[in-house]
Amino acid sequence: MNYTSSQIVTEARGYMSGFGNSFETEALPGTIPVGRNSPQRCAYGLYAEQLSGSPFTAPRGTNERSWLYRIRPSVRHSGRFTKVDAGLWRTAPCHEHDAPIAQLRWDPTPIPPDAVTFLQGVNTMTTAGDVHTQNGMAAHVYLITRSMVDQHFYNADGEMLFVLQQGDLRFVTEFGRIDARPGEIVVIPRGVKFRIEISSGPARGYLCENYGGAFTLPERGPIGANCLANSRDFLTPVAAYEDKETPTELFVKWGGSLYRTELSHSPIDVVGWHGNYAPYKYDLRTFSPVGAISFDHPDPSIFTVLTSPSETAGTANIDFVIFPERWMVADNTFRPPWYHMNIMSEFMGLVYGTYDAKPQGFAPGGVSLHNCMLPHGPDNQAFEHASQGELKPVKLTGTLAFMFETRYAQHVTKHAASLNTLQRDYADCWNGLERRFDPSRP
Repeated sequence: MNYTSSQIVTEARGYMSGFGNSFETEALPGTIPVGRNSPQRCAYGLYAEQLSGSPFTAPRGTNERSWLYRIRPSVRHSGRFTKVDAGLWRTAPCHEHDAPIAQLRWDPTPIPPDAVTFLQGVNTMTTAGDVHTQNGMAAHVYLITRSMVDQHFYNADGEMLFVLQQGDLRFVTEFGRIDARPGEIVVIPRGVKFRIEISSGPARGYLCENYGGAFTLPERGPIGANCLANSRDFLTPVAAYEDKETPTELFVKWGGSLYRTELSHSPIDVVGWHGNYAPYKYDLRTFSPVGAISFDHPDPSIFTVLTSPSETAGTANIDFVIFPERWMVADNTFRPPWYHMNIMSEFMGLVYGTYDAKPQGFAPGGVSLHNCMLPHGPDNQAFEHASQGELKPVKLTGTLAFMFETRYAQHVTKHAASLNTLQRDYADCWNGLERRFDPSRP
């Protein structure tokens, strides 16, 4: 991008590593005051501002906040807001469609031919819980064909976890820039201003809007200190700011509605910051899976990348789970996921490759929904292959699937229920699972 002298963009390059650590970064030397957070006068005529992602009195281990040193305080980013159409973006509780209980699956949503920015391209598929009580989530598919230009956004309702499936994205945030590609995730905390740009071609992916506790790394328990997602692989941007005296729009999602105001300047004006409340990205290919090396099939919780905890120990508001490349070596074992019913609701997507439990009908960019206490598992083809095939070590390659799993029932939106990509014959994939019982044959 090119700017005139009155529209200077300044940034330090690179990323800082480590999930949950406290960082400091500045685009101009001496921006961050030494030994104090809010001095009487900040360097360069900046304003000190704290952005808190937790209550002030939260325990040290869960207390999240960052100090921002910016050209204007955020109160100058708030003009007269007017409510605008949120398009296909929905927020829980949302019971606009009374879909019957069923296992559901959708083909990939086609990329639209029109110019669509991120704000126009959010398509809500399911909602769960209640944004007003800060519990639950919404699962969306995003479609982007045009960059946001002189437009910015922040979400007051929830944290946003992007799973990139097609097309590279640049997240221009208050904290710095994040460039991400398919196979990576980007998390934007609640209240952080940003815009999304595309470098070439359209983009499609998945978005989990988390109303509850912030995503964090799960406890490893007996797994110990290593494997799963390692904190050093989570990357936080370095400071970068825009000094742009040009008109821009600021959109805010608050209480399930979308609001708009006009500014005379860019809100991406943080020259330096320090703290532990910041956006980050993570390459899902750096996840180190563990599994059975003798027999039996472990619980899918061993594939948890991030978890949003609830007030009940061991019961997540949301778990973000992936199924990456890995070796399958268990002997005398049905290796795909077993048939099951459980209290969690599973929204699943495929980033690339083939999912081993659904070799047909589940394509990259597609979606499936298996709600709480509805039975599901491998289709007939997967069952036959897993039951009859030779159990020698095999590596699943070129595959990456994920789940947004929540303790709340997920309600299908009217838009999702009316899509022509909905596979209305999805349940037929289990038709071949006929009676096999023979009491005379142990």
